Amino acid sequence: MTNKLLLISVLGFFLIGCASSKKKLSRSTKISLSSSFHDNQFTGFLIFDGDANDTLYKYNSQKYFTPASNTKIFTLYTALQFLPKNIPSLKYLVQNDTLYVEGTGDPSFLHPFLKDSSALNFMRGYTNIAVHLNNFKEEVFGPGWSWGDYQYYYQPEKSSLPLYGNVVTLSNSDGVNAVPSYFQDKVVAIDYAKQRESEKNIFYFSDSRKDTVEIPYKTDSTLTRLLLEEVLEKPIRITDRMPAGKKKVLGGLPSDTLYRRMMHESDNMIAEQLLILASSTISDTLSSERVRDSVLKNQLSDLKQPPRWVDGSGLSRYNLFTPESIVHVLHRLYREIPKERLFSLFPAGGVSGTLENWYPGQGQPYIFAKSGSLSNNYCLSGYLITKSGKTLIFSFMNNHFRNPTSEVKKMMQHIFEEIRENY
Repeated sequence: MTNKLLLISVLGFFLIGCASSKKKLSRSTKISLSSSFHDNQFTGFLIFDGDANDTLYKYNSQKYFTPASNTKIFTLYTALQFLPKNIPSLKYLVQNDTLYVEGTGDPSFLHPFLKDSSALNFMRGYTNIAVHLNNFKEEVFGPGWSWGDYQYYYQPEKSSLPLYGNVVTLSNSDGVNAVPSYFQDKVVAIDYAKQRESEKNIFYFSDSRKDTVEIPYKTDSTLTRLLLEEVLEKPIRITDRMPAGKKKVLGGLPSDTLYRRMMHESDNMIAEQLLILASSTISDTLSSERVRDSVLKNQLSDLKQPPRWVDGSGLSRYNLFTPESIVHVLHRLYREIPKERLFSLFPAGGVSGTLENWYPGQGQPYIFAKSGSLSNNYCLSGYLITKSGKTLIFSFMNNHFRNPTSEVKKMMQHIFEEIRENY
């Protein structure tokens, strides 16, 4: 047999094998999704071979779903398009003997987990400091956010210069302790139905509690000034405008540090602030809406089903995305970012983040994906590594179910394992 005939034969067997695997995958997935389990819920699924550019199976993939935190995949893509290697922590200029600074939306300044002190150490080098906060042109909450969730850790307010993650951390060690300490005398040590008053910074934390809790505080310019004065131990003044002149940018934490926190822990505050940060690179006016519109009109103008995209975190039920649009963005990321770095940004099944207890591999993870949860909704989108070594890109979206979320996850895990073993 000539080398040419041998090559044709090998290629033929390969194509027959791929076609057989694809047919088997399609058949088994269709059987699973046709079960009575899905009768009273809305499900969409798309699985795509990223290297072969081949759709392996699709089911309601062009329908719109509530994505929950799968929205953060679009936020990640946007941040990677606009932000440099290190987060722009502040914009500033020095005039006469005064340092003028304005926020970029950087969420890491004194964040309880990130604990970045880049901006703090920089500002400590100046005696006279003026802070400009009027560059933020949004509401502190996103459209469609739940009004009653103002008191819970996952819904801090948005701002141009977040401090401490815009939350108060309360714990009990020989008495109730508040961080930042400015709020110490604003904590009422009683057991109460609410954690905070809705319109003012009065907090409730029983002195019999043994846990640690983060409660969002209500932001304003005066409070920002007072918190800065406390930590810098010097007076700060608020200015209505920045003086004329070319602003410089102070670099902060590596951007990937924030991306991992957002994706692994599903940190809503970081997600919202990353869009604000991205907007700081194209305008002095901070607006997440502006940068979302820019991405959809430019980088993602080829989406076949443009999403309704209203926030960075997915807290809003106004968001509407299709599995096909999510896979499109995941494929972009797969093509543009080295695999090792890309997979490190996503939780690994059975190993890390929100997937630590689900979708385990056999000795090593095979799922790298972002989950999204709201009541009666669970979505998972990302990358699946098969036993044959192929990288598949998927979006699996479940809305309006009444079964326990754990049962939905078990169903999905069964489908993922079938795909892993047989393709």
